Amino acid sequence: MSSSSTMAAARLPPEDDPLEVAEALIEQGRAAEAASLLKERIEAGRGWMAARLLLTRAQIALGDYEAAIASARDCVYFNPAAAPAALNLGEALLKAGQLPAAIGEFQRALRLDPVNARARFLLGCAWGEAGEAAKALAEFEQCEPSQELGAKIEDMRATLSRPRADPRYVRHLFDQFSADYDERMIQQLNYRAPQILRELAALVMPGRENFRILDLGCGTGLAGEAFKPLASYLEGIDLSPAMIERARAQNIYDALAVGDLENFLNENKNEFDLILAADTLVYLGDLAAVFAGAAARLKPDGMFLFTVEKHEGAGFELGPKKRWRHSESYLTSEAFKAGFSVAGLLECVPRMEAKREVDGFAVALMRRSA
Repeated sequence: MSSSSTMAAARLPPEDDPLEVAEALIEQGRAAEAASLLKERIEAGRGWMAARLLLTRAQIALGDYEAAIASARDCVYFNPAAAPAALNLGEALLKAGQLPAAIGEFQRALRLDPVNARARFLLGCAWGEAGEAAKALAEFEQCEPSQELGAKIEDMRATLSRPRADPRYVRHLFDQFSADYDERMIQQLNYRAPQILRELAALVMPGRENFRILDLGCGTGLAGEAFKPLASYLEGIDLSPAMIERARAQNIYDALAVGDLENFLNENKNEFDLILAADTLVYLGDLAAVFAGAAARLKPDGMFLFTVEKHEGAGFELGPKKRWRHSESYLTSEAFKAGFSVAGLLECVPRMEAKREVDGFAVALMRRSA
């Protein structure tokens, strides 16, 4: 036995307490060993609730969410009136992205134990991932602050209070839509944002090509496909791993990444001639960080082309479909602050919604030379 293995074994509790051993194994990153130990115990008829709860936790740590849900359901079956069992199933469902079912289990856990702080916190998290910021914040308001959850609650409040969609909500939304996204957008919603931006590019940069292009919120690659003829290099970023996999299958991008576009613009040090955001900024209210990040990544006289939904008033507002709308005055003032000049701003209809046209803007910003 190696010295590291000997040290790890020495840190385990006495073997006459197998549940403590399993918990220690999970904490040490040895979840597979913990799961094996717990399965043996359950199969031997010693499947107390604690063993089943730990088994679910080990399977979650392994990323085997289907098995975790099955174990958690077994735990609920044998302990139907136990709040920890309902909470356990809710956590497994939340990890698997099954938000409505997870919310139902957290609510059931709270009916069984109204002062269960973790159930309340996770219910708020689930509402946040479902795009229901007001419901999430209402749950966090009812949480009793604790050393374990206090900082997490404040972080969640800060995230949900920002004028942008929760990134986890956007990721979940587009992961769910990825399988038939192109058909849904083009055939049902008459989605034209990439073509509109291509036409705008022809107006504001006629005859130019061989661009280094960054596609923000690239999705399955519809905008990338439209701009590929102009690209010497094409890179895409999207929150949704499933959408990135669809884009990768198109074989049109030189590089693809899963991530948040604000973080990407701050952390990526590449320079681009052209940045695109087709139907992407509708998930952000305050665009100051995106404009500043785009300006930092563009070469002098580089272009930022994007579509947004139109707001008739001042500033921006959240629409009924949880998509942000922006006013012309807001776009131009924030662009100027970030170091852009407006090369083009056109009214357009980037898509349909419930068989009605969605009013929008197609915007071309040019980074001002220093």
